[in-house]
Amino acid sequence: MTVLDGLRRCTRTLDPGYFALVMATGIVSIGMQLHGLTTVSAALLLVSVVAYVVLLALTGWRLVRFRGEIRTDLTDASRAFGFFTFVAGSNVLGIRLTMDGWHSTAAVLLAGAAATWLVLGYVIPWTAVLGTRRRPVIAKANGSWFVWVVAAQSVALAAATLEPIYDDLRRPLSLVAVFAWSVGLFLYAAAGVFVAARMMQYPLRPVDLTPSYWVSMGAAAITVVAGSRIVAMESAPMVDATRGLVAGLVVVFWAFATWLLPALVAAGWWRHRTHRIRLRYEPGLWSIVFPLGMYGVAGVYLAEADELPWVGVVGRTELWVAVTVWAAVFAAMLVHLWRTVLRPRPATVGR
Repeated sequence: MTVLDGLRRCTRTLDPGYFALVMATGIVSIGMQLHGLTTVSAALLLVSVVAYVVLLALTGWRLVRFRGEIRTDLTDASRAFGFFTFVAGSNVLGIRLTMDGWHSTAAVLLAGAAATWLVLGYVIPWTAVLGTRRRPVIAKANGSWFVWVVAAQSVALAAATLEPIYDDLRRPLSLVAVFAWSVGLFLYAAAGVFVAARMMQYPLRPVDLTPSYWVSMGAAAITVVAGSRIVAMESAPMVDATRGLVAGLVVVFWAFATWLLPALVAAGWWRHRTHRIRLRYEPGLWSIVFPLGMYGVAGVYLAEADELPWVGVVGRTELWVAVTVWAAVFAAMLVHLWRTVLRPRPATVGR
């Protein structure tokens, strides 16, 4: 088997949620920049950019050559919400680029991501939930449904990040930020209800407790970061009308994200230690790295927005956990890619 054969197989079976790699690497890069470790942050930014370009190319190839597989993913409620990782990945990368002065690039990424979020926000619930003949759909609800929330809040965060930069667009950007953040709140409630109903109505086997459930914590954490940036925005009608509400809710969501953290660790222990399910590389592992990184960044921003220095200490300390986990998952991914795509294999000789 040649490398091209491996790439073709990889493209055909590409996980729609693979842009979580960009999300995870981008947010850890942001965390390192906040720590003042510019060299480490720049290296992570480079990895994020390369991953984004490669995934865009593979997705384009898949759209051209493997449309049937994409249609299958869009009608599978357990996988379809992974497409929202493109939205979140684009915005997280744009936010990191903004820190280095790449404002125009970040604005383009936000425009494309916001448009994609609006389109997918109507398409995916229809194709994967309302339009499918498979019933009951709730049986396929899982942690990946929270990526819809992350996508909405990433739009809010990117808009709030660019708002101080473009004076002429302050009001439109503040409107987008508050609108997307508010929608994200309702989506979090909806996803939480559906996932909780699935867990109560159907057996939750250890094999079902995938890393995607960590996104529930990541969604809460990015809600904190986006809300903190909205609280810090200049006066505008939408911001002034919601500033107090947002400031209070970000503290609530930070507390909930903190509460979820040990529960998710315990769930992983139950899955891999108690029930001996082998821990090996899968794209969903990036769904663990992103929440860890976002939780750390959330602590830093919340400390600044609400003057809670001890929350900042927690966030900065936890960022090192995110870096460690990122390094382990990245190394595992490289080994996986070598074994499945890049390593040449002798051709099978027929008898």
